[in-house]
Amino acid sequence: MRVGILGAGGMGNVHATQYAKMPDVEARFFEWDPEKAKAFAERHGAIPTASVDALIAESDVVDVCVPTDLHLDYGLRAIASGRAVFMEKPMARTLEEAARLMEAAAKANVALMPGQVVRYFPEFRKARELVASGAIGVPAAARTRRGGAAPKGSQGWFLDHARSGGVLFDLAIHDFDWLRWTLGEVRSLYARSVGAQRKSGPDYALTTLSFDEGAVAHVEATWMDPSGFRVAFEVCGSEGMIEHDSRNTATVRAHLAHPAEGEGGDPRQAAARKASAEAPLAPTDDPYYGELRAFLDAVNMGAPPPVSPLDGWMAMSISLAALESARTGRMASPARMA
Repeated sequence: MRVGILGAGGMGNVHATQYAKMPDVEARFFEWDPEKAKAFAERHGAIPTASVDALIAESDVVDVCVPTDLHLDYGLRAIASGRAVFMEKPMARTLEEAARLMEAAAKANVALMPGQVVRYFPEFRKARELVASGAIGVPAAARTRRGGAAPKGSQGWFLDHARSGGVLFDLAIHDFDWLRWTLGEVRSLYARSVGAQRKSGPDYALTTLSFDEGAVAHVEATWMDPSGFRVAFEVCGSEGMIEHDSRNTATVRAHLAHPAEGEGGDPRQAAARKASAEAPLAPTDDPYYGELRAFLDAVNMGAPPPVSPLDGWMAMSISLAALESARTGRMASPARMA
């Protein structure tokens, strides 16, 4: 399968790393910056193409990894050419744009999947399974925390809230999607954020959500933590509690002997050996691998994508309602598709 990656930035590199593990995938890409394109091709062995149109024409699947406000244009172009589309989250910048992508994909009978990758992280997936099985009884309350230092992106687009939507739209959308997947539809919410009061820069937000089934959740998202990226959650029910904190999770660490700098050893190689020995998971256990592999398998079988466009639309709806609440200081309710 020929997969075309549009954009050689952060997510483009993440996805290319995973495609390189798939023997049945030939990755190609297009990137506007010549230096980034050269580095990307050397790093991943991906095939460069001359233009966006060439990438679409030479691919079976198009993986869109460009800033959110560009998703609609490139998504529609790929869909119009009959290509299946994997769209990094958020699926689009507005609900109207996301609906246009969904309508176009349905009319062209091509697969469209939003990149809600948290569903493929083993801790989040297992927690959802435990809740669904009744292991903690009736769910009552949940808490999530996600974030670290502010990302910048190409030309600082993340910190331009008109383009990225800030932390509520670009980061908290992961937890909003997972909570909806785990606890059901969101009835109403109330949010406060730093970003709602300004148009650029680092951001921090707190959101309280009420669900149709009676549970409540508190979502903390930050681009203002210089101590490093951290993810945590708790889910409490009538019979117990599930908790996870990425900073407390044990892992396998190997400390390998190597020649010291100045004694003929290359410290960069030593660092690479140490880093590669710290992950307890196999390469194919990576959540991004699982997400992309599941999408390609669905395309191959002609099956619906495992994360539907409606899931992406609803996650956006919760994020946009949180932005509205943070801007107005009032409660808001996510839109629901008729």
